[in-house]
Amino acid sequence: MKKILYIILMLPVFSTSQEKITGMIMEANEKNEPIGLAGANVYWLGTSIGVVTDIDGNFSISYSEEYTKLVISYIGFKTDTLTVTKPKTVHHWLQPTDNLDEVTITSRKQATAKSYMQASNVFTVSSDELLKAACCNLSESFETNPSIDVNFADAITGTRQIKMLGLTSPYILIATENIPSIRGASQAFGLSFIPGTWVSSIQITKGAGSVVNGYESIAGQINAELVKPTTDNTLFVNLFGNVAGRFELNTHINTKVSDRWSTGLYLHGNAHNEKHDVNNDNFMDMPMYNQINMMNRWQYTDTEKGFVSFINLKFLNDEKQTGQLDFNPNTDKLTTNSWGSEIDTKRYEISGKFGYVNPEIPYQSLGVQTAFSNHKQVSYFGLNQYDITQNSLYANAIYNSIISDSRHKIKTGVSYTYDHYDEFVNTMSYERTEYSVGAFFEYNYDNLDRLNLTAGVRVDNHNLLGAFVTPRLHARYTPWEKSALRASIGRGKRSANIFAENQKIFSTSRVINIIDSSGSVYGLDPEVAWNYGVSFLQGFNLFKRKADITLDYYKTDFENQVVVDFENPQEVSFYNLDGKSYANSLQLEFNYNVFQYFDLRMAYKYYDVQTQYNSDKLEKPLVPKHRLFANASYEIYEKEGAGQWKFDVTYNWLGEQRFSSTASNPLQYQLAAYTPTLATLNAQVTKVFSPKFEVYLGGENITNVRQNNPVLGADNPFGSNFDTTFVYGPVFGSNYYAGLRFKIK
Repeated sequence: MKKILYIILMLPVFSTSQEKITGMIMEANEKNEPIGLAGANVYWLGTSIGVVTDIDGNFSISYSEEYTKLVISYIGFKTDTLTVTKPKTVHHWLQPTDNLDEVTITSRKQATAKSYMQASNVFTVSSDELLKAACCNLSESFETNPSIDVNFADAITGTRQIKMLGLTSPYILIATENIPSIRGASQAFGLSFIPGTWVSSIQITKGAGSVVNGYESIAGQINAELVKPTTDNTLFVNLFGNVAGRFELNTHINTKVSDRWSTGLYLHGNAHNEKHDVNNDNFMDMPMYNQINMMNRWQYTDTEKGFVSFINLKFLNDEKQTGQLDFNPNTDKLTTNSWGSEIDTKRYEISGKFGYVNPEIPYQSLGVQTAFSNHKQVSYFGLNQYDITQNSLYANAIYNSIISDSRHKIKTGVSYTYDHYDEFVNTMSYERTEYSVGAFFEYNYDNLDRLNLTAGVRVDNHNLLGAFVTPRLHARYTPWEKSALRASIGRGKRSANIFAENQKIFSTSRVINIIDSSGSVYGLDPEVAWNYGVSFLQGFNLFKRKADITLDYYKTDFENQVVVDFENPQEVSFYNLDGKSYANSLQLEFNYNVFQYFDLRMAYKYYDVQTQYNSDKLEKPLVPKHRLFANASYEIYEKEGAGQWKFDVTYNWLGEQRFSSTASNPLQYQLAAYTPTLATLNAQVTKVFSPKFEVYLGGENITNVRQNNPVLGADNPFGSNFDTTFVYGPVFGSNYYAGLRFKIK
């Protein structure tokens, strides 16, 4: 099957010439004489095939016998539909709409939008959805989304880890404006380095994504679009605080420098400097931290010549301290006086996006993406030291065009990545350089009505992983009205950064064991996996209100995986897969507009994630087989067009999860085989006083669910049974917050 797919995707795409309809679209001048109308839309009814008239009103559009209705439209003029049965020259005079009655059509914007038309299973989370919760950073932006699982990586650092299709974030390509950004050294904490107010929308793709963005995606892709100087508010201020002593301030200042240049300065600061120990185990339930985050964006737009570009400059300084309550870094660092940890990160980024759209041939465009980052983390966890420095360079050039007509679209280009890693783990140093050069081609067929097909392939030559091919295929078929049946298959390949991606291992007393197999990275082979998926979306009316239901199933099969083995409680082992490893994900989601301004979203998820360990084939630890999700949102409008009150409630129920084995521990340090089930409830109320000012009040984990004894061996943190990784639920308990937003357009 895989060889056949390779052959299909490598086949060249041929096109045949088509006959044309040419002509001129006209309007009347002051003397009631016909003159060419520039910018009029000419398209075939029921298709996406269309053109725009040139400056003289001339046009040329492809013709086929299946097309019969030619639509001509322009703002301020009556739309006309012509019957065309053969190729010919058309001269048509549009009439102004002076005598037409005004019709106003209103539609309510959906906070989360699913596409019925795209080949890939992608949905867009808007800023309205992000504001339903206290999404102070990107890692907290998925609480109201059933497709992404969010949990804490360990009991002390407060690091939130996301999962998709049962797999952790290293198997998800996470990008910022389609430039891969959360990878390598930033994998563990990088999601907390993107403030929530900087994000205008998030696109989430299930399954293998586009080859345009690279070869590393396995479970899916998450792309965060940032606010832009030309569309963001001139001034925006967000102030946040919670009862645990966490405070945040976000300020956006946007300025139009000239007709074509605009700039924005985005400042973010957060701090938490209080110690909490709700469960009385002498360990802080959440870290103390301070973060300064700055971004300067420049946007250039020249619509006449078709140029648009962005230049981003970023700086981050993040400092964390955690551990026992009486830990003092000045006297206790790397000693057995008291267990503690400090994680200090500095990051610099510069990126640019340059785009050109041919004004005369709008379907032809060229885009170039470039980014450089320097990431430096200096940290220690008790007696374990971990430092990492990563310098990265990324470049991608993309050309877009069509073949014959707009039903046949292509994307092609080349890309280059460079990463230099310098790591220090206790007494060992690891240094390596990775670079690759690749080329990609993606073909999209879209007849709009029934079928949308995207087939892509890329070829990369990597200095450590060798030369390899990455195929991807996505298809959407519409069997009947308001439906979308999708299928996808794709391959992903990546080198595992075993220390950066699993930093929780340092907050334990486990011995690190790498079973060398003479591979290219840490002595290990690259990870390779295939992802297969099917999805069905159906929209319908229920009691005269809009509703939709989605059922999807995805399977990930690993040809090779770097297994992270916690089954011996005294060590953690890394080795190549010898056997089967897979992740099966089934999700059923129901969305319903119960009545005006009241929306309900419910979902059920089933996971079957298993890996062959050296000891046995076992379920992946801390992955619930069953999960229930519900979200309800309601808005009250005191007057038309002005939102006054917004209410949002989210419920999560997680089934039992397997603990990695503790059977060889002394009895007092042994855990049950499975966790108990748990349920959490979050809520937020927003009061909108005016378009400029609003306040919000919310609560996380309102039912005050807490995991008992999340730190194993807390009574002897330098003993052989100390472990902070057995975390399946909230540690702190209930947490309440409040904030305000002020903006000037």
